[in-house]
Amino acid sequence: MKKIPLPFLWPLLIAIHSHGKAEKPNFLVILVDDMGYSDLGCYGGEIDTPHLDGLAANGLRFTQFYNTGRCWPTRGSLLTGYYAQQIRRDSLPGIKQGGGRGIRPNWAPLLPEFLSEAGYRNYHSGKWHIDGKVLENGFHESWRVNNQGNFFSSQGNLLNDVPFTKEREPQNYYSTTATANHAIECLIGHENDHADKPFFHFLAFIAPHFPLHAPQKIIRKYEERYLAGWDKIRARRFAKQNEMGLLDTTLSKLEPDLGPPYPFPDAIRKLGPGEIDRPVPWEQLSAEQKTFQATKMAIHAAMIDVVDREIGRVIEQLKRMKAFENTLILFASDNGASAEIMIRSGGHDPNAPLGSAKSYLCLGPGFSSAGNTPFRRHKTWVHEGGISTPLIAHWPTGIQARGELRHTPSHVIDLVPTLLESAGIDKPKHWQGEKIPTAPGKSLLPAFAKDVTLRRSHLWWAHGGHRAVRRGNFKLVAAKDQPWELYDLREDRAESINLAEKMPGKKRSLIKLWERQTQDFIDLLSRDKIPPKN
Repeated sequence: MKKIPLPFLWPLLIAIHSHGKAEKPNFLVILVDDMGYSDLGCYGGEIDTPHLDGLAANGLRFTQFYNTGRCWPTRGSLLTGYYAQQIRRDSLPGIKQGGGRGIRPNWAPLLPEFLSEAGYRNYHSGKWHIDGKVLENGFHESWRVNNQGNFFSSQGNLLNDVPFTKEREPQNYYSTTATANHAIECLIGHENDHADKPFFHFLAFIAPHFPLHAPQKIIRKYEERYLAGWDKIRARRFAKQNEMGLLDTTLSKLEPDLGPPYPFPDAIRKLGPGEIDRPVPWEQLSAEQKTFQATKMAIHAAMIDVVDREIGRVIEQLKRMKAFENTLILFASDNGASAEIMIRSGGHDPNAPLGSAKSYLCLGPGFSSAGNTPFRRHKTWVHEGGISTPLIAHWPTGIQARGELRHTPSHVIDLVPTLLESAGIDKPKHWQGEKIPTAPGKSLLPAFAKDVTLRRSHLWWAHGGHRAVRRGNFKLVAAKDQPWELYDLREDRAESINLAEKMPGKKRSLIKLWERQTQDFIDLLSRDKIPPKN
């Protein structure tokens, strides 16, 4: 019989000792949208995030955890354990029905389908951005926030896949709070009606995605905090990260010629003279631009502040129902901070208070660069700034370490195998009559026990023409229509020293690896039947 290492038995032994039998853990996966790597206090930021900082102080922080660089591919990967391209949730050359409107193969159910068969109750609160209806994908209850254009309106949202009526909207509605309210209601209902079952809750906040909307009282709390400018904020955050021992790298340089990923010049004009779409040195800005940009960052900070407060309320509910100790909480962001600048939905009223419902603001490349400290670039790119996210793991029953760092390179594809192994569930080999392909993710349980490097061949990225692959400490990366760059991430996660010319052999081998992996995905989907639309 295969011997199980003692560190992996520890959670089971604690559960048996505490409860007289082995209890399956609960899972709370919290995802935010467009938050930078350094925005949280425990990752170097100055935003007030005491509840998330508390989870980190009593759990783990991963320093090299990755997403896909964009919202819908990350969600598909997180809940299936596959790269988004494998499941038609991002584009590949020559593959139909790929991308944000792609439909997963029949062999790629979402995680709740597997958990349901093991007795779990599954809940969803917040953003969806996955193909299909929520309750048809293994969830038992859902609050689906389709309204991503106005944080102060519930119009267009769905409750259990049914349109939510405006008449039921409470006074002073705010999307982040409503999302937490639903999560707490689900937990209360679970305690009352299903206390004998474990639960999985996918809590997906829209914040701090644009439009930058937040309660004015909380915006005022931050209105002077960012007048120092993005140069000094980046330097302060980087210094704090060094004090924490979080990273071993230099600080990336600003790229003053690199603006938003998609140009909307009309939006720049409509937003007025305070807007600027390049991360130029702060001192080059006019007084009006400094105030406008600092206010935008203050709203971004206020949005994250509210997220942290609401997570605190959810934690209190877990404690009231005595589920906190045996709940694995994982917190991450779907991509890096965003350099986008656009105006959608109801438009932008320049006379409205900034951050209110009638305003429409985006963070832009200046403070996005600060959010992604110390890395280069932003959401949609697959340089480190676009794909790096905090990962906080907290589980008193299952994680013995407190306040420690984990440096293993890891990815959202790893969450499904982590949760399945934590629950003692063997993933089936077939689904709906089709063979399930081997998934690329690795369980993080060994890294929960100690700071080890998970063994894997490589990590791979492609989005919007941007592409990258990482093997060991070397990363090959290229922006759309640009040549390949090569970096040694062991000491240069700032991606500042391009080794492509100095190490042509390494460059060639990684290009072949990226191309071979891409072709494998194309071959997989070329053989696959295109499922009907839901």
